[in-house]
Amino acid sequence: MTADQVNETQFPETESALPDPLRSWSADRLSMILFGHAAFQYLNAACELGLFELLAEKGPLTGTEIRTALDLEERAGDVLLLGCAALGLIHRDGPVCRLTDEIGALMERGEWTHIVNTVAFEQHIVYEGQADFTESLRRDTNVGLRRIPGDEPGLYRRLARNPHLEEVFYRYMRSWSQLANAHLVRRLDLSHARTLLDCGGGDAVNAIALAEANPHLRVTVLDIPAAVPMAEESVRRAGLSDRITVRGHDLFTDPFPTGFDCVLFAHQLVIWTPEENTELLRKAHTALEPGGRVVVFNSMSDDTGDGPLIAALDSVYFACLPAEGGMIYPWSRHEASLGAAGFVDLRRIPLPTWTPHGILIGSKAL
Repeated sequence: MTADQVNETQFPETESALPDPLRSWSADRLSMILFGHAAFQYLNAACELGLFELLAEKGPLTGTEIRTALDLEERAGDVLLLGCAALGLIHRDGPVCRLTDEIGALMERGEWTHIVNTVAFEQHIVYEGQADFTESLRRDTNVGLRRIPGDEPGLYRRLARNPHLEEVFYRYMRSWSQLANAHLVRRLDLSHARTLLDCGGGDAVNAIALAEANPHLRVTVLDIPAAVPMAEESVRRAGLSDRITVRGHDLFTDPFPTGFDCVLFAHQLVIWTPEENTELLRKAHTALEPGGRVVVFNSMSDDTGDGPLIAALDSVYFACLPAEGGMIYPWSRHEASLGAAGFVDLRRIPLPTWTPHGILIGSKAL
């Protein structure tokens, strides 16, 4: 065999010579799967360093100007700009860098802050715990919680020990809700409801949006005691203290108050097991007046079990951190829990947003 033949055998140059499993994958797709953690770190660094805001304020800048403004040495600046340009987070034309139209549009619409808050949540709370994803699957429990200081059994109670992490979490939850709750407000008809119970309502972001859109509505927010001061302050700032009440409450151990026309579970039923969800929904059924409705508002995966992609990626967090069960469940799994809890006339409302949010409504028989 000649030297040329050896090189051709060891280093195939044609697409047809590639191993079959790789021929259907683009190089970029394979790279993003293999090194997705690095791609995220570029996004996080650009957010924390203020690169996007700098380009939005100052316009196109050279690499030297960016390094000076961000107080970065030459190599560090080159690394940052290489990654951000390769990922399409910025546009680069020779030495000049500018903001992408997509990020610029998000800033103009006031939505970029929601992305930044989501990035911070992933970086400071989720990222380290996801290292335990495989072990979490093996044990079928949230092994990644060990990365969060504290001895409480769930993430949300541990966050109260760390004011920085707690602030990051609630900023994210507010942003994640706001990315979709305009659709919730528009699509959820509360014209015949006078009272609403918001279970696990966090800092009252959804309660406030629904109360503002429905001036006749009175809302009671239930959440763990550590969340109450934050929720009450949000309600006070919104000028709705006369119509929104916040109560410290354990959803599983404390009985639900009764006499409500509507019970809302927003971003709650992705945390728990289907059996726990059914238990919560039974308590909601008891809390409702005859003819009342329960509303499930959170991300949903497809019944086909193959997407959407963001639902699959988000399920890593629920497998690793918050509680012993949970994922982005398919619509049909929630419907099974609703049926087991006694609800009828189930209705799906998919929402037209890039996040996989949906609304699922069930009624208590008259």
